[in-house]
Amino acid sequence: MNIGNAAAIEAAVSGLGLELVEVEHLPRGLLRVTIDHADGAAVTVDDCERVTRQLQYVFEVEGVDYDRLEVSSPGLDRPLRSPRDFARFEGREIDVVLRQPFQGRKKYRGVLQPSDGVEGQDRYSMVLTAQPESAASGRAGTQRRKARPDAAAAVPAHDEGAAAQSVLNFSLAETREVRLVPMIDFGSGRK
Repeated sequence: MNIGNAAAIEAAVSGLGLELVEVEHLPRGLLRVTIDHADGAAVTVDDCERVTRQLQYVFEVEGVDYDRLEVSSPGLDRPLRSPRDFARFEGREIDVVLRQPFQGRKKYRGVLQPSDGVEGQDRYSMVLTAQPESAASGRAGTQRRKARPDAAAAVPAHDEGAAAQSVLNFSLAETREVRLVPMIDFGSGRK
């Protein structure tokens, strides 16, 4: 997918009042376009249908080569790809997969913290979720590996009256994937 086509897709989606999350050109001619509402509303089938119709017109005009088009919502485990996504989902629990292991691990889960802006737009931090004892003891052998000096840094955060927390600082360039942890509520008020 060339840059001109990606810009045309983004313009078409934003023109319909939606946000483009990602575009994937997959094998066998599948073009997958993921959309979302910037205000957090759920993506409906009607939204996907409107975007599909608009993109079919745009692709005909632009000469985009594809066999099948799939337009969908990002799902409950929405990927975070841009600084705008990180600002939007501050305070939510996320899963981070690093490109290089840090302290013998690549996968971390925690709560995304507000960006302080001190280290630049590309730096983020998350308060790590406590590891269960059984999981922590199973990784004891991997903790001995040395971390790369330029890898993400985990530092303890101290708060008056609160237990010490581990904080992972990272940049987008250091991550392979960042996704929201799904929050599902099946009507907790039901009896």
